[in-house]
Amino acid sequence: MRTERVGFALCGSFCTHEKALAALKRLTEEYETVIPIVSENAAFTDTRFGTSDALLEQLEELTGHEVLYDIPSVEPLGPKGMIDVLVIAPCTGNTLAKLAHGITDTAVTMAAKSHLRCGRPVVIAFSTNDGLSASAKNIGELLNRKHYYFVPFGQDDPEKKPASLAADFGLIGKTVEAALEGKQLQPLLLK
Repeated sequence: MRTERVGFALCGSFCTHEKALAALKRLTEEYETVIPIVSENAAFTDTRFGTSDALLEQLEELTGHEVLYDIPSVEPLGPKGMIDVLVIAPCTGNTLAKLAHGITDTAVTMAAKSHLRCGRPVVIAFSTNDGLSASAKNIGELLNRKHYYFVPFGQDDPEKKPASLAADFGLIGKTVEAALEGKQLQPLLLK
């Protein structure tokens, strides 16, 4: 088991939670410590994909840790050195925009800010229907910033959703390994 501590943050792209949870399960099998974090939307919104209570229970069961879901609980992550890498999966277009513009008004954006202040890596596995439109500039902005690493991504449904982009959640583990070494996993763009 690897000893680096992983923070794993989920945002409200509810249709990708199943993929994110599968990636989280793989990380818990490889890393001793994985701390679950959720946005307030993920923590308190029931959808056709499941209830928020079921999500929180599953996160705690997988990781063995209490879920962090508010700003006060995640703020110490950076200053106290509680994690070595932060994964945001799924990262929504809304969260991409907030990260790109320095807006810290959710548990996930505060976790990123707190973690980045110490120069530690943030791994982004985004899923957004406007990746090739409104979110494109935010993706570009974060690609140019230190300490951000992207899970390789591509168009998830070019016929029905031509502007939609999604990360390959199966590559989260490899991206985390590379980020811990200060490297971007390549190729970044998937065919």
